Amino acid sequence: MFALVDCNNFYASCERVFNPNLQGKPVAILSNNDGCVISRSDEAKVLGLPMGAPIFKWECFCKTNNIHVLSSNYPLYGDMSSRVMSILKQFTPDVEVYSIDESFLQFKGFENYDLDDYGQQIRQRVLKWTGIPTCVGIATTKGLSKVANKIARKFPKQTKGTYVIDTEDKRIKALKWLKIEDVWGVGRQLSKRLKAKGCKTALDFANLPEDWVKANFSVVEARLHRDLNGIPTLTLEENNQDKKVIATTRSFDYTYSDLSYIKERVATFAVTCAEKLRKQNSSCYTIIVFLKSNKHKKEQAQHSESRAVHLPYATNSSLIISNTAVNAVTKIFKKGIEYKKAGVMITGFVPTNNYQLDIFEKENPKHQPLMQTIDQINLKYHTNKIKLASQDLERTWKMRQERLSPRYTTNINDIIKVK
Repeated sequence: MFALVDCNNFYASCERVFNPNLQGKPVAILSNNDGCVISRSDEAKVLGLPMGAPIFKWECFCKTNNIHVLSSNYPLYGDMSSRVMSILKQFTPDVEVYSIDESFLQFKGFENYDLDDYGQQIRQRVLKWTGIPTCVGIATTKGLSKVANKIARKFPKQTKGTYVIDTEDKRIKALKWLKIEDVWGVGRQLSKRLKAKGCKTALDFANLPEDWVKANFSVVEARLHRDLNGIPTLTLEENNQDKKVIATTRSFDYTYSDLSYIKERVATFAVTCAEKLRKQNSSCYTIIVFLKSNKHKKEQAQHSESRAVHLPYATNSSLIISNTAVNAVTKIFKKGIEYKKAGVMITGFVPTNNYQLDIFEKENPKHQPLMQTIDQINLKYHTNKIKLASQDLERTWKMRQERLSPRYTTNINDIIKVK
């Protein structure tokens, strides 16, 4: 059996844990640079605030309806997510962290357990220890556990936040209730194709002949089809798989035409990529840098360009990756253009301890012990204490966060004081 544990309105719930005055009131969380709404409490949804709403257009609506609007507090959300996931691992060793607020659990050898009661225990412990409300969906496959979770979330009073699909009748009833566009893994284009074939519900899709699904859809849809029919096909994925591409991209807080500012941002992005690369013990051959103006300001001159640099040897040195990225963005930059977004991507990975050496060019042998020392110090103090001279020594990200709540669990200066 599989379970999907999903945190309800996670970002808003994290804010409510440390600010009880928000309980029962409409709350909205904004994206980077306070752009648009990315999370809403149930109360905000009832009032009609849409997901993705640009806050500058909905500011008056929020004030009129007393919606509490907050900037994204990612350090807080990340720490709270880690706490929730650590609790889930107490109920089974087989856990796949699917996203910041979702995890799949697999129950092996739980045949004699009352899984509905077990789901309630999971919800109660997470709520008691973290203050985060959750819903639990349990079924014979991952795909059906997603469906069960939707039912638990949709009907909290009837299900008490936990729903188990453990019979054929429950499976058919659940799939008949679920619209095809709401099925996990079915996007907008795929739902159009399925609707053209007469599939309006998840049950319609599940009832399609398996051979026809294999012939007309990808292997991903074929696996989902089997999962919805109660045939376990999708397994738990390893969370420690090495990435093939690492990217750090950000929109600036405002538009900038200052090359020195942009170079500093790109240097910081590149250092972050290099740190992630070293964590998985890899080195890279290719660095890609891009720079974009604000496409929404059509009255301004526009420029968007990317540049790939192929290195003669593999490296994970922050010095080399940062220097290469800065040189690339210098060549991309055009005077008079107001830039809004930049990013650094690295690819062409090889294991750091096993790759082809170049007879003519190689990395400075001092870089590896230097990077190792920097990583150890930054890990010890849980922050980027040591930076390159090309970086801003005060901040890592420069984003507009005018409604930011304190970092209650990750900054010693923001810890709640009890008097």
